[in-house]
Amino acid sequence: MDIAGLLTSAGINIGLCLVLLSLYSVLRKQPSNACVYFGQRLAQLQSKGRDHFSFDRFVPSPRWIVKAWEASEEEILACGGLDAVVFLRIVVCSRRIFSIAAVICIPFVLPLNYFGKEMRHRHIPSESLDVFTIGNVKEGSKWLWAHCLALYVISCSACVLLYFEYKHITKMRLEHIVGSSLNPSYFTILVRAIPSSAEESCSNSVKNFFTRYHASSYLSHQMVYRSGTVQKLMDDASKMIKCTSTEQFGLYLKGCGLCGGAAHSFKVLSSEPESVRSGNEMVNPELRDKECAAALVFFKTRYAALVASQVLQSANPMSWVTDLAPEPHDVYWKNLSIPYRQLWVRRIATLLASIGFMILFILPVTFVQGLLHLEQLQRRFPFLRGVLKSKFMVRLITGYLPSVVLMLFLYAVPPTMMMFSTIEGPISRSGRKKSASVKVLYFLIWNVFFVYVSSAKVLERLGLFSSPKDMTAQLATAVPGQATFFMTYVLTSGWASLASEIMQPYALLCNFVYKYILRKKDEPSNGTLSFPYHTEIPRVLLFGFLGFTYSLMAPLILPFLLVYFFLASLVYRNQILNVYVTNYQSGGQFWPIMHNTTIFSLVLTQVIAIGVFGLKRSTVAAAFTVPLIIFTLLFNEYCRQRFHPAFKDNAAQVLMEMDRKDEQCGSMEAIHKQLPSAYCQFAYTPNILRKAVSLNLCKDGDDVSIRIPEDTNPGSKPAQGNDSRGPSSMEIEELKK
Repeated sequence: MDIAGLLTSAGINIGLCLVLLSLYSVLRKQPSNACVYFGQRLAQLQSKGRDHFSFDRFVPSPRWIVKAWEASEEEILACGGLDAVVFLRIVVCSRRIFSIAAVICIPFVLPLNYFGKEMRHRHIPSESLDVFTIGNVKEGSKWLWAHCLALYVISCSACVLLYFEYKHITKMRLEHIVGSSLNPSYFTILVRAIPSSAEESCSNSVKNFFTRYHASSYLSHQMVYRSGTVQKLMDDASKMIKCTSTEQFGLYLKGCGLCGGAAHSFKVLSSEPESVRSGNEMVNPELRDKECAAALVFFKTRYAALVASQVLQSANPMSWVTDLAPEPHDVYWKNLSIPYRQLWVRRIATLLASIGFMILFILPVTFVQGLLHLEQLQRRFPFLRGVLKSKFMVRLITGYLPSVVLMLFLYAVPPTMMMFSTIEGPISRSGRKKSASVKVLYFLIWNVFFVYVSSAKVLERLGLFSSPKDMTAQLATAVPGQATFFMTYVLTSGWASLASEIMQPYALLCNFVYKYILRKKDEPSNGTLSFPYHTEIPRVLLFGFLGFTYSLMAPLILPFLLVYFFLASLVYRNQILNVYVTNYQSGGQFWPIMHNTTIFSLVLTQVIAIGVFGLKRSTVAAAFTVPLIIFTLLFNEYCRQRFHPAFKDNAAQVLMEMDRKDEQCGSMEAIHKQLPSAYCQFAYTPNILRKAVSLNLCKDGDDVSIRIPEDTNPGSKPAQGNDSRGPSSMEIEELKK
C-alpha cells in the first residue's frame, strides 16, 4: 500500500467520524432520545405529550466535548465509581506514553527509516509505506543506534509513568475501602462446599459450625437456594398478589424469609401477635430442601470476616471453602449454587473452549489477509479484474476493506468470551467482566497480531512458533511487513468504533422502533446500561500493544494512535457521565491487567528489536538491548511485590481501624441490624437506582441540573396533586431555558 491508499482510508474514517459526531450532537438534544443518551434515570422524566419545537435542537454543537473535557476526576468518581476512573487513567496513561514516543520517533526515527537506503524516492503520495519502516534501513547502518536509544527512552518513560499510576490508583483503592465503611461485604464471607448431613439441614450445619469455631465473632448467616425452583415459587406468589384483592384476604407484604431481606413475599396473618415471627421461622419447610451447599455468613467485625475468609476452615480443603463475599449488587446469584467440586472442571472446559475458538478464528483472519494480495484475488475471482483496474478501488480494497471485515468478525468475540466466563462460575458480576476482559485481550493479541503477522498459509502460521530458537528472527522479519494493515486497523477499529460507541446505534434503533413503529407512549423498560469493560479495556490495551510494537518499526502509526487516545478520553468521559449507570464495581481491579499488558508489550517490543538489530547486523545495538529487558522484568517484579497485594486482599490494618472507629462512635450495633437485609437473593422490587444526580440536557446554553427524587416506595401512589407521568417536553425546555 502507498501513502495515497493510507490517506484514502484515513479520509473515509475521518468523514465517518465527523458525520456521526455531528449527528450525535443533534440526536442527544431530542427529548425522545434522552433514555438513550442520558441513561434510564432521565428516561423517567420524558414527555408523553407533544414535543416542543426548537431550532437549536437541530444544530450540531461541540458543547458536549467541552463538558466532557472539563469534568474532574471527582465527578467521574461520583458518577462511575473507581472502575470508571481506573479505565480513564488507562486511556490517559497510554496517551502520555505515546506522546513521548511520538516526540522521539516522528522527528528522529522516521527520517532515518525513510532515508535508510540509497534509493531514488518517488513523490510522497506514491511512496510505498514500507519505506517508512525499519525494514528500509540497510544492513550494518550506524543509525540503528538511534533506534536503540529511542527504545530506551520509550521503555524508561513507560516504566516511570506506570509506577506513578500504580501508586496513585493503589492509594485511591485504599481511600475507596475507607470511604465505603458501611459496605456489608466487609462483614460477610461466602461459604461453599458445606458438608451434607442426614441429621440436620445445611442451615443448622452452618450455624453449629460457626458457633463452635467462631463463637466470639459469628453474627448470623443466610442460606443460598437453588434459584430455579424457588424463583418459580416466588413468581407464583407474585401473580397471586397481583390477582387477589389485599382488602378481601388481608394480605400484608412481609419479608420473604429466604434471605433475611425485605422482599415482596406474602403471608396470611392472623390478628394474634404470635403470628408475627422472625424471618427464619417463616421459611416454608419445603424450601429447606432447596438449600444449596453455600451460605453467606455475617461477622461482628470486618477483621473477623477477613480472617475467616483466608484461613483453612477444615482438614479437608474441599469442604467449608470460604471467600470474601462481593458487595450486594455485585453478587452473581446463579453461580453460587454451582457445586464447588465442579469449578475446576468448568475452568478447564472453558479454557479448552477458548483455545478452540481462537484456533477457529484463524479462518476469517486468513480471509482478511487475502484481501491484501490482489494477485491472489484476481486468480481466485476473475470477475474482479475489471473492478481492480480503478486505482480508487484498489486503494479502497487494500486500505480500508480488510480492517472493516476483521472488525465485523471481532464483534462476536466479547459475547462469546462473556459466556465462557459465566460458565467458569465466578461469584461476582465484576469478576465475570474481569475474566471476560482477560480472555478477549488474549484473543485479540493472538489473532489480530501474532496470527496476522505470520505468513498467509494456515500451516505456516501455526508453524511460525514451532521453533522457539528462531522465533525472534521470524518475528523481526514478519512484524515490519504488516505495519500497513495495523495502521488502517487503528483507523477503522479505533476511530470508527469510538464514533459508534457515542452514537449507541443499537439502543437508538430499539428506541426508534419502540416509539415510532410500535407507537408506544411509555418509555422502553430495557434496563440500565452498564459500562462494557470487557469490550473497551481489551480494545484500548490492544492499541497500546500495537503502539509499543510499531513505535520503532513504523513510527507513522503513532499520530493515528494519539488521535484515538485523545478522542477516546472525550468519548468515554461523556459516556460515563451521561449514559452508563454503575450498579456495582470491582474497586479498581482492572488496573493490574493494564500493568501486565504494558510490561508484556514492552518486553515483546524489546525482543523483536533484538531480532531486527541482529538481522541488520548491528550486534552491539542488540547486545545493549538485553539489559533493558532485564530492567523491565525487575521493575515488573518490584511492582508486583509493592502494589499488587493491595488489589488481592484488603489490608487488616485498615479494616481494624474502621472497626475501632465504629465501636467508639457506637454505630456497630446499627450496622449489625442492617446486615441480614443487605443481601436478598429473590427480590421483586425494581432496581432502585434513582439517586440525586446532575444530568446535562445538552443545549448550547447552560446545562440544567435536574434532581430525580429517590423512590423509596415503588408501590405507593403519588401524592394528591402531583402528576405521576413526569414533566412534559415543554416543561423540560422551560427548565433548559
